[in-house]
Amino acid sequence: MAGSERPIVIVGASLGGAKAAEALREAGYRGGIVLIGEEHERPYERPPLSKGYLLGKDDREKIYVHPPQWYGEHDVTLRLGTAVAAIDPAARTVTLADDGEVAYGKLLLTTGSVPRRLPVPGADQDGVLYLRRVEDSDRIKAALRPGARIAVIGAGWIGLEVAAAARTAGAEVTVLEAMELPLLRVLGREVAQVFADLHRDHGVDLRFGVQVTGLTGAGGTVSGVKLGDGSEVAADAVVVGIGISPATALAEAAGLEVDNGIKTDQHLRTSAPDVYAAGDVANAYHPLFGKHVRVEHWANALNQPQTAARAMLGQPDAVYDRVPYFFTDQYDLGMEYVGYVEPGGYDRVVFRGDPATREFIAFWLSGGRVLAGMNVNVWDVTDPIRELVRSQRAVDPKALADPDVPLGEV
Repeated sequence: MAGSERPIVIVGASLGGAKAAEALREAGYRGGIVLIGEEHERPYERPPLSKGYLLGKDDREKIYVHPPQWYGEHDVTLRLGTAVAAIDPAARTVTLADDGEVAYGKLLLTTGSVPRRLPVPGADQDGVLYLRRVEDSDRIKAALRPGARIAVIGAGWIGLEVAAAARTAGAEVTVLEAMELPLLRVLGREVAQVFADLHRDHGVDLRFGVQVTGLTGAGGTVSGVKLGDGSEVAADAVVVGIGISPATALAEAAGLEVDNGIKTDQHLRTSAPDVYAAGDVANAYHPLFGKHVRVEHWANALNQPQTAARAMLGQPDAVYDRVPYFFTDQYDLGMEYVGYVEPGGYDRVVFRGDPATREFIAFWLSGGRVLAGMNVNVWDVTDPIRELVRSQRAVDPKALADPDVPLGEV
């Protein structure tokens, strides 16, 4: 291979980037590895930023993927605080913002995603907070004081987890959401209602069907949220959680195929030779579903790099076909979700257990096939749920709902 003496370069010193470096060494690769990241922190995991770390249950050291000495011990060149300005697939080079240049033999993009900004007047004031990096979590944590008025814009996973952390800290919380229920597009009406009830029971002021038109403030610091009906929600801090966008600018400028992320095949290869992508930024062809799928959850960043590493080393059986998985913890509710359902892509929801008790399993079905399952405060069932999804066979809804029928026998 031309350029075989060149190192494997990973752009994005994230969970995905660090796990790719680890997988390369575990697979026996002895060549150079260069891991480049904009942040000054060594690679860390993001779920704790809205969960245990934000709640103050986990100390900072627990968020990191590897201890600091791991990179030197495994001969991984870690370049932190380093922005990448461009990549050149023809020359096989990565140009750094400080005018440096790194040649590569293979390139992996784990650039992740960026929070969508709130496009209203006053959104640039102090006290308007987003959650993506560890310093963002630190700022939000500092704002979660007993009696503080916290407005959360967006009732997605991040918004609800921040709301739960804020209430646990004793803050007064208002959640503002444009749709009729939280997580409506993700979960559908039947299950979304569970999360609405959960937060109301914990004292959150949920406001649905609202339009945010601006943020008020004094002296450059936010003081409230203006709504479309002319009312205002007073706030000492505003947390914006209105979704994320894949960080594709480098790939687009380099001429890679981009469509809702960097498009890859099932081996995580992009449209450019010897360039791969993994994690939030990858819109990868999924052989189980027969379509490209981009998943914005921790499990993809954890597991896709293993496939990318093996593919970069020329292993033809390196295929990413894992069933998507994610989890959340809010108050006394713990949940795991396995599967993939596009908005409106199911025809019924089957419950095993009573949703009102918050101890149940929900299954999303289409044509009798299980597309996804979500276990709430019910544990050790993700493997059989995953097998139901993978089998793509029609099931008996009555057996699926019956707690006396083992899931492996449905």
